[in-house]
Amino acid sequence: MVGEPDEKVREAIGSGFPKHPIHSIACIGALVAKREDAGWRVAALGAPHIGERPEPELIRAFVDRIDQLRPQLVTFNGNGFDLPVLRLRAMLHRIPAPGLSARPYFNRYSTDATDMFDVLASFGSGSKLKLDEVSRFLGLAGKPDGIDGGKVEEQVAAGKIDDVARYCETDIVNTYRLWLVYELFRGALTPAEYEGSEAQLRDYVRANKAGNAHLQAAMSVVSPVD
Repeated sequence: MVGEPDEKVREAIGSGFPKHPIHSIACIGALVAKREDAGWRVAALGAPHIGERPEPELIRAFVDRIDQLRPQLVTFNGNGFDLPVLRLRAMLHRIPAPGLSARPYFNRYSTDATDMFDVLASFGSGSKLKLDEVSRFLGLAGKPDGIDGGKVEEQVAAGKIDDVARYCETDIVNTYRLWLVYELFRGALTPAEYEGSEAQLRDYVRANKAGNAHLQAAMSVVSPVD
């Protein structure tokens, strides 16, 4: 249905969640952190979107950055959704992405791409938790009120792409903080390194993300559920 209006495409798809090839990318958010003696230090956080540049340019900039850094990727449901969609959209736009093959990012069981959605379910089909649920359980802020992944298409159609980008940044920070807790749990961070990583993140958000009110509020201390 190439070239058809969005309304006709949506009608043909139906009310179910579209398959991977049907999705397009409106925003690509990322947080870059580096390991230091005192813990992890955030070097960059952002969510460029189609209000700033076309989808092919978003994808090209992101995959070029992956090629440059060759990082460990940490996602929430990235193996099930984000990475397959990214690969398909790059292929559709004929964008070379050798960096995505530099490490086994598409290997579900590799730590090169750690998917916290899979990890917390022990790679099983049951006990799947949503990011908002596990974040709030662990005393993190969770998603902003009034928006979730199911509303992104509606928000983009309404021209609220900046709101989507701010929501994306909040999801990224929640995923990062969840991963820090997991690193503490498995002994990859000491308690002091974990606290240092959290403190540095709070400082970074306060200094660099004043325009994202929910992200600012999200960094407040919340008590975990007993």
